[in-house]
Amino acid sequence: MGRDTVDQDPSPDPNPNPMQPSTLRDERGRTRRQRLSRRAFVATASATALGATAIAGCLGGGPGPNTVVMTGATDFEGILHTPDDEPDVQEALWEAGLDEDIRVEVQTVVSDSVQRMQEAQSTLQAGRAPPDIHMMDTGWTIPFILREQTTNLTEEFPDDVVDRVEENYLEEILETARHPETGDIHGLPLFPDFGMMLYRRDLMEDAGHDTSDWASNPPTWETFAGAVADAQSEAGLDFGFTTQAAAYEGLACCTFNEVMSTWGGGYFGGTETLFTAGDRPITVTDDAVIDALRMMRTFIHGDEDEHALEGYPQICPSAIVQWSEDESLASFSSGDAVAHRNWPYAIAETGGDDAFGENLGITTQPYAVSEDDAELEGVGGTAAALGGWNLALSPYTDKTEQALQVLEAFTHDEVMLTIFELQGFLPPNLDLVADANPDEIGPVARYVEQIQMAGENAVPRPVTDLWPEQSALIFQEVNAVYRGAKAPTAAMDELASRLERSESEVAAQHGG
Repeated sequence: MGRDTVDQDPSPDPNPNPMQPSTLRDERGRTRRQRLSRRAFVATASATALGATAIAGCLGGGPGPNTVVMTGATDFEGILHTPDDEPDVQEALWEAGLDEDIRVEVQTVVSDSVQRMQEAQSTLQAGRAPPDIHMMDTGWTIPFILREQTTNLTEEFPDDVVDRVEENYLEEILETARHPETGDIHGLPLFPDFGMMLYRRDLMEDAGHDTSDWASNPPTWETFAGAVADAQSEAGLDFGFTTQAAAYEGLACCTFNEVMSTWGGGYFGGTETLFTAGDRPITVTDDAVIDALRMMRTFIHGDEDEHALEGYPQICPSAIVQWSEDESLASFSSGDAVAHRNWPYAIAETGGDDAFGENLGITTQPYAVSEDDAELEGVGGTAAALGGWNLALSPYTDKTEQALQVLEAFTHDEVMLTIFELQGFLPPNLDLVADANPDEIGPVARYVEQIQMAGENAVPRPVTDLWPEQSALIFQEVNAVYRGAKAPTAAMDELASRLERSESEVAAQHGG
């Protein structure tokens, strides 16, 4: 979620909030915004032609015998083919070894992640193809794998391709594309996304706080909150810290998942039990989870709240309980907030010379409990929620050979770099971030170290075939605590009971 990617409301209404303008969202669940770079030209200049191609090729007379169709939003469609001699992904695929008589086309789909999941499920349940390749959110790839609606790439790829993926790809995103029981690869990661902490270095310094080492050594939540409160007061700003806390998937998968992890907590124990439902502990009533909720409640309601956590100031506006990515970013990009949590696209939007420039500081999430002191495995210390998208080969395609060639070409460095430079999608091999052309990737080039650190501390959501149901239970209860409608302990007791019921149903199905 990618940003990630995360509006749980399945309603087709394009503007469910009448107080907000309608927006088009890309693979990260964010508004597509034009950049003053080659990316903007590529996306804008090719949109009309690509739309016509998609309609004629995929929906009309059908694709040709050597045309491989993949799903994707318009932002990816815009970089696949470009006019004239501009670089594009198709050319990069050919240069990576794809047969030049094989052409890739995008079947554009809705940008909302949940609706895309439903469309993919409908298509695959009916055994339809094209599309030959489905672009799947990291948050719901595994359920399709478990339903045998994907192709085993470990078996289909040549050994050298499997080795290249296993050795070079970020393991955390690769885990979202593996069969949880066999470990075989069933999806090829296209790009990862990470939750990042943005802050105004200049305002922090004006308030007397040295943040020079935050890039490589994220602060504790207590240090961070104190610095934000001081900077907000010194600058006379409306907001201290803004984030996403609406009752939607992004709260469960990402923002609270991050905060909870930095306190040493987890929904179902540590990271070793993320991907297998039915036989794992329910740990939402642990002190670490309760304290994470109390800290956020204090950030929103202040130390006079009956459930406030001592030592933390009020730094968040109450409006965050209604905000997702774009609403919350506006508070920061407008200069009204000291710090802000979002996805890397926010760096490009706020780090340019026409915005905050080098006054923009970036780190991963602050922490309360170190990894060494956390009771659960794989949590504690800094964290970055993992979003992103995978490419899965349909088992119903009659173009398996051509589609496998396409997927193999996507594993080459030059293709990943082209996608990164044209659209800003991070490569699944994060070592390549440092190799990208700084003129093409813009402000992100200044923060390579932080992005790589985010990858090293990425926290996946606990994706199983139960996650869509369980995430809704989680974000409803967490949002209720944030709003002050429920006490943290009472909300987590209720959540634990409901999660236990859903897990026990799976255990019963497997004879547990």
